[in-house]
Amino acid sequence: MRTQRTALALTLALTLLAAAPALAQVGMVTGSKTGTYIQFGKDIATVAGRLGLDIEVKESEGSLDNIERMNSKENAGFGIVQSDVLEVLERRQPQVAERLRLVFPFYNEEVHVFARKTVPTFSALAGKRVAVGTKGSGNWLTAANLFALMGIRPGEIVTDLEPLKAVTAVLEGELDAMVYVAGKPVAIFKKLEELKNNPEYAPLLEEVHFLPLEAPAMLAGSYVPSELTPSDYSWLPVRAPTIAVKALLVSFDFSSRQSAYFNQRCGELSVLGRAIRENLEWLKANGHAKWKRVDLDAEVGRWKRDACVHGGKSPEARAPAGKKHGLYDMLQKEFQ
Repeated sequence: MRTQRTALALTLALTLLAAAPALAQVGMVTGSKTGTYIQFGKDIATVAGRLGLDIEVKESEGSLDNIERMNSKENAGFGIVQSDVLEVLERRQPQVAERLRLVFPFYNEEVHVFARKTVPTFSALAGKRVAVGTKGSGNWLTAANLFALMGIRPGEIVTDLEPLKAVTAVLEGELDAMVYVAGKPVAIFKKLEELKNNPEYAPLLEEVHFLPLEAPAMLAGSYVPSELTPSDYSWLPVRAPTIAVKALLVSFDFSSRQSAYFNQRCGELSVLGRAIRENLEWLKANGHAKWKRVDLDAEVGRWKRDACVHGGKSPEARAPAGKKHGLYDMLQKEFQ
């Protein structure tokens, strides 16, 4: 009898599996192979797989690269980007910005503008030498957006220095400032604590600080207020107000047109949304540590929520053009 029951259970299980619709593999563009975005992508792929959604997690060069690849013929249905990518696209590629949709917000990433004390404010970066990270990276994107919002133009934009070399250049006076976007505390700035007890290098800390970022123009869009404090970086004598971007899972709008492709993508997004929401507690317990900071219902500036994930219609949406745009070339104008 037990053997018969086991055989019946196995038959039923196989029948259910055969009846379940198979979803094709879909790509998710994330970030560098050692960054938080790709780890979040892998966590998401794990829980999505439980619902039959096979996600290929892909490395990328940053937010702009992710948008461009999502907007191409590559199999890249979703991507993780910084929230301020929307503001940049609204100025330079409004037709692309209009089609973007928020699947879920994730965690905050603070903007660190590490500078010489001869530069007292962000506006004082006009005419100065500033490192902003590689072209297309999140640092580059945020720097470009803040320069545009504040109407300033640095004297020289440096894009060929890795972060630790940029920090060293600021300390030694070879750079006036650097822009770095990451959730606090950041390892490269924590490392400066080691200089405090070194007689040769300790004086260098007296010449640097984090620029205060609290101008109303900065807080009118995708940024939220935050701060950097001595509890984050012990070498910092006083708190420094700053702003933060939010890491977002995004896609294009696939709710506004009836076609096999749009219906497939919308179905994938629906499954993706269920997988994350239903497994959020598991992700907080077993995934990357920053899952503990995630509020899936947080509002993010002017971002519109995806109708395939959150229900409802999106009458403002426009159909994808199906054409790859040269976003890097267009967005280079942010620094001109």
